[in-house]
Amino acid sequence: MRAALQSEIGQDKLEVVDDMEAVGFGPGKVRIRVKATGLCHSDLSAMSGVLPQPAPFIPGHEGSGVVTDVGDGVTTHAIGDRVLVCWLPPCGHCPSCRRGQGHLCLEAFGNVATPNFKRASSDIFGFAGTGTFSEEMVVPAACAVPIPDDLPFDIAALIGCGVTTGLGAAINTARVEAGSSVAVIGCGGVGISVIQGAKVQGAAQITAVDPVESRREAALRFGATEAVSPEEFADAKNRITAGEGFDYVFEVVGRSATVQKAYEMTRRGGSVVVVGAGALDDNFQINMFSLFFDEKKILPSMYGGGDVLRSYERTIALWRAGRIDLSNLITHRVSLAEVNDALDQMRTGVALRTCIEL
Repeated sequence: MRAALQSEIGQDKLEVVDDMEAVGFGPGKVRIRVKATGLCHSDLSAMSGVLPQPAPFIPGHEGSGVVTDVGDGVTTHAIGDRVLVCWLPPCGHCPSCRRGQGHLCLEAFGNVATPNFKRASSDIFGFAGTGTFSEEMVVPAACAVPIPDDLPFDIAALIGCGVTTGLGAAINTARVEAGSSVAVIGCGGVGISVIQGAKVQGAAQITAVDPVESRREAALRFGATEAVSPEEFADAKNRITAGEGFDYVFEVVGRSATVQKAYEMTRRGGSVVVVGAGALDDNFQINMFSLFFDEKKILPSMYGGGDVLRSYERTIALWRAGRIDLSNLITHRVSLAEVNDALDQMRTGVALRTCIEL
């Protein structure tokens, strides 16, 4: 089969090969024919080494497709089922899952260290235990979440990570209050989903902050009430909040410098919500007096900060009701052969979300 391969960490181009094999099929597993996959900034971070990932590997963790084979013991799936790929499925029995924090389940991380592809005699990993930049993949049955027939494969792929992460940050983690003021730093696909989540929650003011003009324009179409460049952010805070600061500031970049800016722009008693995935050696610091005196809440949001399966259901319900726009999140559609062009579009900020159709 065809797949996009990253041979070494640090390479900025992928090699599209046609002799890849999906391996590991057996009890408890399903085989999926991938139909669509989204290109997420986390894939770029894994390629560059910002996020830890063994190499060689196949990027991609935001996918959807059709089940083509079911392993022994799997009673929840059948051949022909339409599914989205959940890269971090809750096991249901670990301490985190029992506390209702399935998004913090560590059992699925065992998949990350297990190669699930092979090329010639070499083992190949799939990013985040999946590897959706491939025509076919083998994953634990829990990673394949059935989807309704009316949900297109391209939209289902985005729900598998980016949309769930963004909506969940606003709804689950921050629990944005109606009538509040919100700022979102970083308006790619996840940031736009944060904006839509804040809108669903009833935020009165939603300020989008991004250096790329096309992304600022997109943020306005998706529900932001104002969109500014980073240089204009301080002025926006003064105009909108009378200098006090925003009730909620979401950082959707994954860098300590932008978390620091988010902290500065948040009012006393407000919430800084960290959505971006950053590097292990990039440290955020805050002085102890401010931490105590200003009582600003620092809220990390992992995968939307809630039950991912329930979040999928909620997202589909909001999409069906027309409360959120997912179709227009996909600004570019490419074939697997065009994956490197898509990577360049994401690096330059041209694309909100690119769908690779397989």
